[in-house]
Amino acid sequence: MDLRIFTEPQQGASYDTLLAVAKATEDLGFDAFFRSDHYLVMGDGDGYPGPTDAWITLAGLARETSRIRLGTLMTAGTFRLPGVLAIQVAQVDQMSGGRIEFGLGAGWYEAEHTAYGIPFPKEKFGRLEEQLAIVTGLWGTPAGETFSYDGQFYQLKDSPGLPKPAQSRIPVLVGGMGARRTPELAARYADEFNVPFASVADTGTQFARVREAAQAAGRDASDLVYSNALVAVVGRDDAEVARRAAAIGREVDELKANGLAGSPAEVVDKIGQYAEQGATRFYLQILDLHDLDHLELISSQVQTQLG
Repeated sequence: MDLRIFTEPQQGASYDTLLAVAKATEDLGFDAFFRSDHYLVMGDGDGYPGPTDAWITLAGLARETSRIRLGTLMTAGTFRLPGVLAIQVAQVDQMSGGRIEFGLGAGWYEAEHTAYGIPFPKEKFGRLEEQLAIVTGLWGTPAGETFSYDGQFYQLKDSPGLPKPAQSRIPVLVGGMGARRTPELAARYADEFNVPFASVADTGTQFARVREAAQAAGRDASDLVYSNALVAVVGRDDAEVARRAAAIGREVDELKANGLAGSPAEVVDKIGQYAEQGATRFYLQILDLHDLDHLELISSQVQTQLG
């Protein structure tokens, strides 16, 4: 059972803060450090000191960590051209010694596009499909050969498909709750399928759709890793849980219903319920990035119980 730390820096975090969390992630034995890819705060906060770019952050962390996997949930397809994105991710994979995992989504938060002058296309899912084909196609092109692509949204001609990642294949993550197209996309391109912020029942339904899509595509459904992303608020007692919930502006009952919240025993039990649906990896959304004691508690009293 893999536990990974997942951060939302658009809510307000400098690179130095993210570095401290990533180093704690590594020191405390977690499997990976992941971050969102957003440029604008969500909710009532001011987002100070401002956004940090996902792939610039990961490039820095690639040189300042040595063990943990690094990646995005999810890189926004609206932010970058797929050819450029393939270069960026491959380079950061080289910088990390082969520790990058690549989550790609369609992009959805229109306000951040407006705030920073980024085009927000109406047709996003079709673009996402082409982006996955291009990025994986560029990485998979043998050295000395070229890659061309003639799609509705993107066209590439005679690309050398360079640079190559350090890994023979960078793991690709696809996620979401779409009933048909998302599972089909996962079956074609993904090494891992992620369900974000969903109930146990809805997770089971979506995992079943992905398994069915994989089988329809002639793929062994067990080839994929199945994962959940869930907010985490853990405390040694009720008072500590309440304090951590208040620090992120949430209610304890709501967090227990919709995330991994409560005592270590309660959180281990909830993880077990998701595991019964097939989840083997969990991205713990940590919203208070200055509370490193929270990570230590999860490491010592939750992670140790999962084996």
